[in-house]
Amino acid sequence: MKETASPMYNLMMNPKKVVDVAAFLEEDIGTGDITAAIIPEAALATAEVITREDMVLCGQLWFDEVFKTLDPDVSINWLVAEGASVNEGTLLCTLQGSARALLTGERTALNLLQTLSATATVSRQYADALAGSDCKVLDTRKTIPGLRDAQKYAVACGGCYNHRIGLYDGVLIKENHIIAAGSIAKAVQIARAQTTVPVEVEVESMQELLEAIMAKPDRIMLDNFNLADLKSAVKLNAGAAELEASGNIGLVNLRAVAQTGVDYISIGALTKHINAIDLSMRITLVHS
Repeated sequence: MKETASPMYNLMMNPKKVVDVAAFLEEDIGTGDITAAIIPEAALATAEVITREDMVLCGQLWFDEVFKTLDPDVSINWLVAEGASVNEGTLLCTLQGSARALLTGERTALNLLQTLSATATVSRQYADALAGSDCKVLDTRKTIPGLRDAQKYAVACGGCYNHRIGLYDGVLIKENHIIAAGSIAKAVQIARAQTTVPVEVEVESMQELLEAIMAKPDRIMLDNFNLADLKSAVKLNAGAAELEASGNIGLVNLRAVAQTGVDYISIGALTKHINAIDLSMRITLVHS
């Protein structure tokens, strides 16, 4: 079982498949921006977006789509490449166009950019922590509702990898699935008969690990195993299935977990425990 194809691929092939900002604009604008209406309709403005903290830039396509949707004539000039690491105070981009469009789109565009950049920034920290290792850091489905593909794109942008995108592209058999099916072996057998997608089993003990190995899934998730047990699991598995460590793993113990010999480490914090990057958009009226 390999990590799933990155949403980055989807973006390159079909940007609109992932970059859809209609719902985000709708929740903010509703029946209309009654504050921007005080600005003359013909007024033009320029704007600059800067970061107030170190970051990995991610989300240009979403940012651009907000203003393109509001007014196709708004021009945006990015001064920093997508995925680049930048320092506090860096000018990220400049904008020019309708003052109303810039004012109306400001918050939605920044919300998306600051959230995806935060995801990419955290992901880069984890990727850097395993530099030189064969072990890969995976994301999870613990994403912000409505931003699943976007956050998984940001994870890839930051240098980590995607686990399954949703419930449709990979089987992950957990405790309740096993109870309902009757056993690990039966759960894997049923899953194999129903679908051709990769099959993964989560185990919580060495006994369950042995049962999982005998059932021959594509991958086994070792849930909350300590370092000693992870090493024993790798030895017992002997390459029979890919191994993924999960639970109570952070930057402080990430490399130690990787050194046990597991193939993957899944980290919910990549998309769940993020603090939005502090960005500022300064608008200057140039004509009214």
